[in-house]
Amino acid sequence: MALPDLSSLRHRVGTLVESDRFQHAIVAVIVLNAIVLGLETSQVAMAVAGPLLVTVDLMCLTVFVVEIALKLYAFRFGFFRSGWNIFDFSVVAIALVPATEGFAVLRALRILRVMRLISMVPTMRKVVQALVGAIPPMGTVIALLGLVFYVFAVMATKLFGQSFPDWFGTVGASLYSLFQIMTLESWSMGIVRPVMEAYPYAWVFFVPFILVTTFAVMNLFVAIIVNSMQSAHEDEARAAERQRHDDLVALSEEVRALRREIRLLTREVDALSQGEEARQR
Repeated sequence: MALPDLSSLRHRVGTLVESDRFQHAIVAVIVLNAIVLGLETSQVAMAVAGPLLVTVDLMCLTVFVVEIALKLYAFRFGFFRSGWNIFDFSVVAIALVPATEGFAVLRALRILRVMRLISMVPTMRKVVQALVGAIPPMGTVIALLGLVFYVFAVMATKLFGQSFPDWFGTVGASLYSLFQIMTLESWSMGIVRPVMEAYPYAWVFFVPFILVTTFAVMNLFVAIIVNSMQSAHEDEARAAERQRHDDLVALSEEVRALRREIRLLTREVDALSQGEEARQR
């Protein structure tokens, strides 16, 4: 009996796991698993169809394990060269750890399997890659925001700490109160107006803080993310253009080679024809 060609088998398995149908099937299983995990939080659903939901959940996990195993077989160590593959592997591996009393939190972490949609849907991957690409420039904005917060927190502690110790008694309390103000969550009626009853000109402190943090610095985050997404789109467009150029160059080379072969064949045919004519004479 002849031994199977492992290299050819790996190629076929790799083609299978990268095919659109296979990817769409995995996306469908992820969505089904997300619905099942959500139903498992309902006491009514568990009372009606608890064993069925658990069985479906195990079947979905089995599909994910088989998928990872096929990818490991097809790509071997090359599987771990992709950050998305490592993410998928980690999410599935967490689900395989027994959720004993010491690891009860792993029961809740099963919902992380739904996050695999990010790695399966190209548009989601682009958004995440843009966010990751925006992290380095965001560091400067975060440092600037931290500096502004610290300055205003020290000022607020000195100005309002004695009268409002719960909100501004310490620098830490002031930082938290200013964070609430920055998010505009009950900032006026909840904090600022009570402070203004004791300090009528407190608005001179709070209004510039909101303008600087909420409407200026926070918009810098949006601008950086939008710029990162635009850069990612441009990089993808340039990569596609380079690929099209390379394909055209390769096609041109093939056409030239084909023309050379046709010329050689034409010469050989002419030579044979001339030789046949000479023999007939």
